[in-house]
Amino acid sequence: MRNLTIAILIAISGSAYASGMKAGLWQIEQISQNVDGKDMMDEMSHAQAMIRQSGLPPEQLARMQAMMNPSAGTRICISPEMAARDTPVVDPEGRCKPAKVSRSGNSTSFEFDCKQNGRSMIGKGVSIASSDEITTRIDMTESDSKGSHRIHSESRMKYLGSDCKGIAPPMGR
Repeated sequence: MRNLTIAILIAISGSAYASGMKAGLWQIEQISQNVDGKDMMDEMSHAQAMIRQSGLPPEQLARMQAMMNPSAGTRICISPEMAARDTPVVDPEGRCKPAKVSRSGNSTSFEFDCKQNGRSMIGKGVSIASSDEITTRIDMTESDSKGSHRIHSESRMKYLGSDCKGIAPPMGR
């Protein structure tokens, strides 16, 4: 359960983008993560401590620590094609599209109902853009054969510039 929950939180960290996103380098910072009412930011810190003690090779250790420390931020390159799509991205791997999207000013609301590999994710979110920053709130229920969990996530994305500094855009976007 713990590993699945952490994997889900990593997957939805910064996973929705608002209308008007610029192409270039963005930094995603996790503001909060709650699963079934439990603060997962502390859980992720504990998991990161376990990874440090795992004896992994230094390069692999650094990668794992970066993935498990959402408050430190993750950088993502948004290609001009991704920015032009002007659609929220619910699934970081591009397999699930929002079922309903509405916009009002700088706010983009979306709903999703995704079923993949025996897992379903049903929820809604809102992204609010202001200049070079986008904040996103997502409330969802994730279910699989082992049960279901209510997840609340809040993240912030900051635009760092048009140069992606060698970071490639995600595949499938």
